[in-house]
Amino acid sequence: MKKVEVVAAIIIYEDLILCAQRDKSPLEYISKKFEFPGGKIESGETKKEALKRELIEELNIEPNINDLYLTVTHTYPDFELTMHSFICKPKSMAITLNEHISHQWLPKEKLASLDWAAADLPIVSKLMNNE
Repeated sequence: MKKVEVVAAIIIYEDLILCAQRDKSPLEYISKKFEFPGGKIESGETKKEALKRELIEELNIEPNINDLYLTVTHTYPDFELTMHSFICKPKSMAITLNEHISHQWLPKEKLASLDWAAADLPIVSKLMNNE
């Protein structure tokens, strides 16, 4: 099975968390699901360098990236995903959606109201439980 390693940003402005909705995908299990933005780590990049690059590409932002929050390993039907998530603090709520179809800024108590990609659920759970 193919293994993919990615980074994800838990972007928190004041008490609100950025939830980004993926575009339609031929992979039904991630199509239009909400996720924490990020992407693949390219050869030679550190996790934080990869996350910085992805956030510029996807959202046109350069937030402060804090230490590792949670690493999740999830097996989808056709690949295994290892996702390293980091708490990130932007200067404002201003973003540009370059890859996502919508977004919401939600307090952690409301995160479960969205349809999340399965790999993001452990992060949602940890955030909601104040861990």
